Amino acid sequence: MDSGNLAWYLTAAVLVLFMTPGIAFFYGGMVRAKSVISMMMMSIGSMGIVGVLWVLIGFNMGDMTAGSGNLIPGVLGNPFSDFALTNLTQGKDANANLLMVLYGATFAIATVALISGAIADRAKYGAWMLFAALWAILDYFPVQGWVWGFNPANGDPTGWVYNLGNLLGFHTATTTIDYAGGTAVHINSAAAALALAFVLGKRIGFTKGVSSPHNVPLTLIGVGILWFGWFGFNVGAAATTNFDGLGILAINTFVAAAAGILGWVVVEKFKDGKPTSIGAGSGAIAGLVAITPACFSLTPGWAIVLGLIAGAVCALAIELKYKLGFDDSLDVVGLHGVGGFLGCLFLGFFANGTGLLYSGSWEQLIVQATAAIAVAAYSFGIAWAIGWAIEKTIGFRVRNEDELAGVDLAVHGEEAYELV
Repeated sequence: MDSGNLAWYLTAAVLVLFMTPGIAFFYGGMVRAKSVISMMMMSIGSMGIVGVLWVLIGFNMGDMTAGSGNLIPGVLGNPFSDFALTNLTQGKDANANLLMVLYGATFAIATVALISGAIADRAKYGAWMLFAALWAILDYFPVQGWVWGFNPANGDPTGWVYNLGNLLGFHTATTTIDYAGGTAVHINSAAAALALAFVLGKRIGFTKGVSSPHNVPLTLIGVGILWFGWFGFNVGAAATTNFDGLGILAINTFVAAAAGILGWVVVEKFKDGKPTSIGAGSGAIAGLVAITPACFSLTPGWAIVLGLIAGAVCALAIELKYKLGFDDSLDVVGLHGVGGFLGCLFLGFFANGTGLLYSGSWEQLIVQATAAIAVAAYSFGIAWAIGWAIEKTIGFRVRNEDELAGVDLAVHGEEAYELV
């Protein structure tokens, strides 16, 4: 990898790392003033625990090559094959390899941080950190290998999700399309968020409209950081392919977010009578989530359509928690789950070359739907099991009196705002 590619790879990794503080701002502004430190600390804690685990064992689990000593080829790599990356630091490709590790670490951190929005205002910090560590090891590390795992000797994909078309006996070109994380990041985190929402239960007094964002500008700062960082998220991997597709990746990332704003605020205007700034920001995130798996495989026109659909549908989907009776505090399911599914399924119809519109075949849609459902089911089951075990042992939810008084003082001994 030449110096230009290396420079972009490092830049992209730093951009994605910056997204986790963006998640902290985005989520922090939407909770109560006496819970904002707790909310933001869950993102910062993810940077610590997941970052260390990724370097120690997580990256190794993405190598699922058959015959290389891995536990289950295509499903589970050996976490101790190169503990703490001792061997990877050697050789002429060490720079590129270590940047690849760093880039992957930022995805792992952001995915775990996203889950925290579902349990705002009511989670113990120690319990969250334990959950983050166990879910990363048992879920994210293997799942990202299912989608993006490759043979380091020749670069061939090895994960079963990527190769799902072959496993189903489809045409060899029908591989699962997930360029930057529709399944591995967004559907994965949303399914885990839903499971934790069930485990921890509803906030005290949970009803529609009972709480409102305490700091709208803070949330919009988070939106800006996330949109900025998303160019590293979606466009960063172009460094490994000599910048192939850099332009289409960038323009699709930009325009899907812009269209998502329009889709959300139009629905909000008709549904509630007024478009809101939180809605506009959420629409941008919905568009970005949906384009994440599809950014390399759509023309810009279809990216606009996808962004519009994602913004509109997610604006409606966030109401489901009131009808279905689960308390997903900050709409992780409505934004990342629904948006992720939309992006993955949209490819079944409109992916260049293999989508139904271009090929006349349903194979791509079947592969996309199967992969999305499988990842969601696995993530939900793992997250529910870990969350339930933590709740039954050390306890996951704070006491009712601490929830009412404010999690920040009870758990962290701090207040976000010193008002005199």
